[in-house]
Amino acid sequence: QVQLVESGGGLVHPGGSLRLSCAASRNIFSIYAMRWYRQAPGKQREFVAGMASDSSTAYADSVKGRFTISRDNAKNTVYLQMDSLKPEDTAVYYCNAAGTNNYWGQGTQVTVSS
Repeated sequence: QVQLVESGGGLVHPGGSLRLSCAASRNIFSIYAMRWYRQAPGKQREFVAGMASDSSTAYADSVKGRFTISRDNAKNTVYLQMDSLKPEDTAVYYCNAAGTNNYWGQGTQVTVSS
């Protein structure tokens, strides 16, 4: 079993930045792909960014050039640096570990508003 705990969400003005963190209960990065998803009110959950076990990354077109996924193996933590935030980035952001099993965090709210 793996627990994922997100943090770092909040209210930010358009153009601002936030860094989300996802702490895993144990070291899984060598065998699990780590991904960030988001779900806005009334919309389906969508992929935002991902990092494979080999550290290769992928991003949704809507966030390319603005968001960066990274990880700290020593801290068992994955990050999502979000810059140049837009109101349409407002959503609950979820951390996901995909491998033999599929694990989700509880989500953290990000609100971009003036």
